[in-house]
Amino acid sequence: MKYRVLLACALTFPIALCGTLPAHASCGAAFCTLNTHWETQGVWTEPGLRVDLRYEYLKQDQLLAGRDKTQPEGVPDTHDEIQTYNRNLFLGLDYTFDQHWGGSLQLPWINRQHVHIHNDAPPETETWKFDEMGDARVIGRYQFSPDADNHAAWGMTAGLKLPTGEFDKTNAEGIPAERSLQPGSGTTDLLFGLYTNSLMLIGDRPARKFFQANVQYPANARNDFRPGNIYGLDAGVTYQMLSAWYGMLQLNGQIKDRDRGPAAEPDDSGGSYVWLSPGLSYAATHRVRLTASSNFRSTSVSTGCNSRPRGPPRWESRRIFSRI
Repeated sequence: MKYRVLLACALTFPIALCGTLPAHASCGAAFCTLNTHWETQGVWTEPGLRVDLRYEYLKQDQLLAGRDKTQPEGVPDTHDEIQTYNRNLFLGLDYTFDQHWGGSLQLPWINRQHVHIHNDAPPETETWKFDEMGDARVIGRYQFSPDADNHAAWGMTAGLKLPTGEFDKTNAEGIPAERSLQPGSGTTDLLFGLYTNSLMLIGDRPARKFFQANVQYPANARNDFRPGNIYGLDAGVTYQMLSAWYGMLQLNGQIKDRDRGPAAEPDDSGGSYVWLSPGLSYAATHRVRLTASSNFRSTSVSTGCNSRPRGPPRWESRRIFSRI
């Protein structure tokens, strides 16, 4: 039996030359938007099993209103976001059955620390710490017959985000966290996507480009909360610079609607974001590949006043194992 195993680990280092980490954010919840679906990019096409382990670290400490930075306002009987640390670990299992069919399961583990100030008299600092499983994703994909002449492929994805994460966590004082901060949303979301990838030349070097569009649509509300729809569009290219060196460049765009419901905070949610993600990959051996990528915020518009991440680039190291 032939199978492939891919282990990926994303690590962040405190480097002075930095951009902002990509995320969709609302009251502290944040996840990287860098596209790591190697199978839809055409990077990984072999039949068999692929295991992906990815770690993300994001620090959020800058309030954003529209395009502008802002400061806590201190309005009585409201709260102001101060900072959030997100440490997300993802275990992904992907199986390619043949040239057409495949599926994946993603299990997230969320470590989150959040601080805000409740504007009482006097102001009171409130803190939450979570170390919990988040919402799992189950996704199937179908790839149409490839265009062998142009080395191109097209496909579609469909699946569900399942309510496996808790959505009623409290802090040490028994105060419930905001719903958008919880490890899970409590909702079942429909996931749809379209993708294409093809070969191209950059100079005389081969490269592979890809485009992918995704929609996440919550199918229900739960306990007076419905998260906003999410629309994503990614474009990228991976090209061979030298025999063992590969360059990578992605442009990641995202639009998130406001959260809705009595338990939501629509004024502090939603926005549109664009991120530029350059990177390098080195094939140390046939089985080991090291990758580093940094993420820079190109533009963002917040529809509320919410916290966005800022910090050093994200670096990745990836090991590829293959067995027969």
